[in-house]
Amino acid sequence: MKLLGISGTIIGAKTGILVKKVLETVKLSYPEVETEYLDLMDYTIQFCDGRPPSAYSEDTRSIIEKVSNADFYLIGTPIFQGSIPGVLKNVFDLIHPRDFRNKVMGFVANGGTYQHYLVIENQLKPIAGFFRAFVAPSYVYANHEHFNENNEIVDPDLLERISRLAEEIVEMQKALKSDQAISIKEQLLIKEEIGR
Repeated sequence: MKLLGISGTIIGAKTGILVKKVLETVKLSYPEVETEYLDLMDYTIQFCDGRPPSAYSEDTRSIIEKVSNADFYLIGTPIFQGSIPGVLKNVFDLIHPRDFRNKVMGFVANGGTYQHYLVIENQLKPIAGFFRAFVAPSYVYANHEHFNENNEIVDPDLLERISRLAEEIVEMQKALKSDQAISIKEQLLIKEEIGR
């Protein structure tokens, strides 16, 4: 199982810190889970314009491949002007919806006010719903008060929510894989019975 953590911004540090903290928590509790951190700051991504994936730049193709091939996701975003940044929306636009279908998504976000957590409810969850992805019930929202002057997470409640989210996304993914394996086994048994 491969968990891809995406820091969906090209500015600021807090989003990446949140994503990395959840990935570290997953690795501590579930060492069998492969994790990968994808920081959009490290790439020059072209705008989605409908061309085939092979026609995009190497950086853009790399993003498409990494996201499409992951088994489940932790998606991090800052909240700017009451919304997600364009670079993250562009990544969603570049990926074919079938590549997100029936995969688990967890969300972390950070913003300047306490109210911006609603962006997760009002924007990110509906996007995941469009993709027919499974969304973890918990999510993590942080603001500047949850970090110290060195951008370290110091709020114990936030750390607890990070642990809960890490557990939920992995356990949901495990249950989903288990259900899919059972379903495939049942289909094979039905075919076997029909063949008799």
